Parts: sequence; C-alpha cells; structure tokens
Amino acid sequence: MTQDTVRPSGPVAPAAPTADWSLVLPLKPLALAKSRLAPYAGPHRPDLALSFALDTVSAALATPGVSRVLVVTRDATAGVRLAALGALVVSDEPGGGLNEALAHGASVARALAPLAPLAVLSADLPALRPAELARVLAAVPPDGRAFLPDSPGVGTALLASTPGRPLSPSFGDGSRARHAAGGALELRLAGVESVRRDVDTGTDLGEAMELGLGPHTSALFARLGRS
Repeated sequence: MTQDTVRPSGPVAPAAPTADWSLVLPLKPLALAKSRLAPYAGPHRPDLALSFALDTVSAALATPGVSRVLVVTRDATAGVRLAALGALVVSDEPGGGLNEALAHGASVARALAPLAPLAVLSADLPALRPAELARVLAAVPPDGRAFLPDSPGVGTALLASTPGRPLSPSFGDGSRARHAAGGALELRLAGVESVRRDVDTGTDLGEAMELGLGPHTSALFARLGRS
C-alpha cells in the first residue's frame, strides 16, 4: 500500500434513495482526536483527523438523497474548513460526551427539517463512497430505527431514524448490542465496507487505504511522503 492508493472505480449500484436525509457527524477538537494514530502521524495527527472529516463530509454531501450535513464540533479550524465544503457546523456542543453531542446535533437537524429522515455517522470514514452510503440509507425502513454495524462487528457505523421516531444514540464500546437491544433494526448489507470502515488504529487505516482513500487524506499522505 502506498499513498498513491485511489478509490476503486468498480460499480456499486445504489438502491433508490429516500430523499431529504439529514446527516449528523460528531468531531472532537482536532488536538484530541485520533490519539491511537499518533505512532503513524506524529505531530500531524490533527491534520489526519481533519482530512478524515473532510473526506467524510465531502462524500456525504455527494450522496444521492442527502440534503444537509451537520457537524457537531467545537474546533474552530475544522468548523471553517467543513463549512466551506457546505456542511452546517453546530458549534454549541453541550458537553457530556459523544452521545450527548449526537443528540444535540439531531435536535438541531430536526428543528431545521422536521419531516426529514435522520442519520448519524462517524466523521472518520476516509474511504467513504457516496454510492455505498446511498445504499445504506435506502435500506432504512420507512418507519422506525436502524443501524449499520462497523467493520469489527461490535460497534455502530451509522444509526438512522425516521421522522417522529427518537434517535436514542448509544455509541461507544459494544454499541451494536445496545442499539439492537433498544429495538433498532440491524442492516445486513454487502458491499458497503466504506461506510463501515471507521479509522481509529493503524490497522484500520491500512484497511481504509485498501478500500481507497478520499482526496483530502490522500493529499495529506502525499505531502508527508508517507506510505
């Protein structure tokens, strides 16, 4: 694997997407993000976290059926860069952790578009492809909650709810079991690995590179001369 890895161009036919999705992504302050990647990125770790978020948001905004992308973050630098892509930055994060941030972002999204379906997903999906995300969103049932497990199969990559249904996020270690126990439908889809492959470790990063990194992360690696 090298920094020249590009996104595969093979066909991934999305199902017909439901229109008008709101997507919410949480992003830690860059100085605190992706601590387990320090051995690979060193002082450039904040830049790596930002490149992940830029690629994730770019792909989300390009996904058929997605009308708005909200990013919950207190990081001013990230906020400016993500807003320039077209994301709505929700800066008044309430504190209290990931699930509180997601619930806050969801409430803002619902206020903006009360009749829109809503999904939350990680901001560290540097290989995310719009066609695959569209397939996941199209598989969400029209009435209820659903989730997509992450690649290891113990966490959650995406949680969705339809209008009038609470989101009830319960992310963190073991979230797959909690979301299932809470009544959310588990989506069992093949060919959507770019949605499932969040990146926390060097191994995760290698797998994302095999899937094909987005342009911002690829450009960062090129500047650093890293493989």
